Amino acid sequence: MRVGIVGCGLIGHKRAGALGGDALVAVCDRDASRAQALAAKHPSAAAVSIDELLARAEAVVVATTNDQLAPIAARAIEAGKHVLVEKPGARSPAELEPLAQLARKRGVTVRVGYNHRFHPAARKAREILATGACGPLMFVRARYGHGGREGYDREWRMDPAMSGGGELIDQGVHLIDLSRWYLGSEIADVRGRVVTSFWDTKADDNAFLTLTARGGQIAHLHASCTEWKNLFSFEIYGRNAKLHLEGLGGSYGVERLYQYQMRSGMGPPDTMIHEYPFADSSWTLEWQDFTAAISGAAGSGATLEDALSTLRVVAEAYARCR
Repeated sequence: MRVGIVGCGLIGHKRAGALGGDALVAVCDRDASRAQALAAKHPSAAAVSIDELLARAEAVVVATTNDQLAPIAARAIEAGKHVLVEKPGARSPAELEPLAQLARKRGVTVRVGYNHRFHPAARKAREILATGACGPLMFVRARYGHGGREGYDREWRMDPAMSGGGELIDQGVHLIDLSRWYLGSEIADVRGRVVTSFWDTKADDNAFLTLTARGGQIAHLHASCTEWKNLFSFEIYGRNAKLHLEGLGGSYGVERLYQYQMRSGMGPPDTMIHEYPFADSSWTLEWQDFTAAISGAAGSGATLEDALSTLRVVAEAYARCR
């Protein structure tokens, strides 16, 4: 396919590097120098206006600030383009809801970039769950956080007008999405606290949520940007086994999946460790899943409905848990 990327920051560069055999033909950014820098890395690409990008591309990646995700995705969908829009897809459910109807009207594929589903440990966990080895699921417990950097409280992610919130809508949405994905159930109840503990901002820097799925399972989640050592930990508890995803590579540590399988007499479990000390392949795998979805495959990427469900949890937490 011919691909255009709107938004040429860090994520735009990651997406450009994950296209495989598809051709990056156009890039666009409100900062022209950033668009030119990305185009310079890809001989087939040109830095152009958004109108020219929509004219050239068959599929569009939207990797902008959150306030521009839904409006630009809507323009691309209306133009008949397939769209991969970065998480969370919008600042609120109300911004995202019209895209589903528009995508059906135009007959295009739209996915939301929850790339954590495509980390190898996450995919292996799904494979193990599918075998039934863990038995019925009881609850999940997850933590995800980083420590920010100097001036972090003045960046767009901590400006609710641009981002829609703070840490909860930034990293916390990954925990919510993975919880729904593993539990296989919508969230029926949202409790917890969303607070600002450290950063000089009106946005939240910590979110502590307890979610109850319709099936009765619990998800106990903590997202933080006061985690001075970067951390990713996601534990899935079944009646027969526990799975523990740890690390995402890089500053988050080597990615591993621990499987603790209960023995018939209980006691210390049988332990299996799957280790993935490789470069992050999630972006490439998600793109492959997106292109397969365009061809009609169901895939495992996050749909607009998935993203809407996650944003509804976020909206309820911001309304009830401050």
